[in-house]
Amino acid sequence: MAYSLGVFGAAVACKARIPITVIARSMSSQSSQASDEIISDLSKKKCVPCDSKNLRPMSEESAKELLHQAPGWKIEQVDGKLELQRSWRTKSFIKGIEFFKLVSDVAEAEGHHPDLHLTGYNNVRINISTHSAGGLTENDFILAAKIGALDASDLFRKPKV
Repeated sequence: MAYSLGVFGAAVACKARIPITVIARSMSSQSSQASDEIISDLSKKKCVPCDSKNLRPMSEESAKELLHQAPGWKIEQVDGKLELQRSWRTKSFIKGIEFFKLVSDVAEAEGHHPDLHLTGYNNVRINISTHSAGGLTENDFILAAKIGALDASDLFRKPKV
């Protein structure tokens, strides 16, 4: 299902808690066990528009369960609300701007927009939350996973050994 952007290209807010796809996989006939395997590649999901009347932020426990699917990100409490945060050090100011351009392309495609920070000329930080929900929703993790999957290694400084 496709969703359009609002007036002037502004994104419609995002819907929370899309259930993680659960696929039941039966084991071979030799095995007496059956198991349910949770398949959840967030980077392949799409953010969906929010219905702010019914939108609720997820609990910290639920957020922690999804965090492993967004490597490098951490959950922080800011002004009493949960958000995802991640920081990088770019090679230069211009490389930071280039990284933000990559991030903005993903954010626009998803209709879900993070807070971008560039300080000290090459320190970038991204904060993600669903403002209309007052905290984290699955859309935040989808966006974080997609940002994490960007091929931007040439923009970042190599870690010191």
